[in-house]
Amino acid sequence: MNVKDNEQIIDVGELFSSLKKNIWKIIIFGIFGFVLFYLVAAFLVTPKYSSTVDILVSQKSNDDSQTDYTQQQANLQAINTYKDVLEKDVILKPVLKQVRTKDNYKGSIESLKNSVSVVNEKSSQIISVEATDSNSYVAADIANTVGRVFTKKIKKMMNVNNVTVVTKATASSKPISPNKRLISIIGFLVGIFLGIVFYGVKGYTDKTIKSSSFITDELHLTNLGKIYHVKSDKDFQVVSAIDDRLESSQSNSIKRV
Repeated sequence: MNVKDNEQIIDVGELFSSLKKNIWKIIIFGIFGFVLFYLVAAFLVTPKYSSTVDILVSQKSNDDSQTDYTQQQANLQAINTYKDVLEKDVILKPVLKQVRTKDNYKGSIESLKNSVSVVNEKSSQIISVEATDSNSYVAADIANTVGRVFTKKIKKMMNVNNVTVVTKATASSKPISPNKRLISIIGFLVGIFLGIVFYGVKGYTDKTIKSSSFITDELHLTNLGKIYHVKSDKDFQVVSAIDDRLESSQSNSIKRV
């Protein structure tokens, strides 16, 4: 191992030593980040609420079990088409008109599209429409309005004779975002990281002479002695007066000789 490698190891040791000395300050950084991110999530981020309506779309069954099974498979394959229809203007424009009248909704057709999502579980004939808004009651009204409009429109558009709203949307008191706990934990980790960077860099770049060993061991210089700090001019005058007395006494002793 060469000298350069040794110096690098010593530097890393100093870095960890600096972090160890400032561990509580780093933790304070983390606590500050935790509190700051929590306050931002609690007071500056607008909460979002969601409500979901479940819709069942199928053809009427008959007595032939084999035909009924074939029809069920056809219904499952048509689910993607129903999902596309739910996200089109043919459904959302009437929905927008109704929620503007009922709930004084201020959004545009684009914002309504962004607030509505359609989900379908694999091998299921139930389509779930989730609506999101800053007002929980508006979110529920949007979801239920989508269900009503879709029920009327799809019968004429695709000749579907059995459309049922399985579960109506209800207003939720618990917002889906922001996640205060997750955001606060992220804030704590960010604070810890910033504390490590700050005190790590500070300790690594700090070349303040704290002892005589630093001069000889770290800077590889010769220690010529110590000069004590003079706190004030008054102290300096006292030292000067003592020096004058010493010179005077030395002069008198020389004259006597």
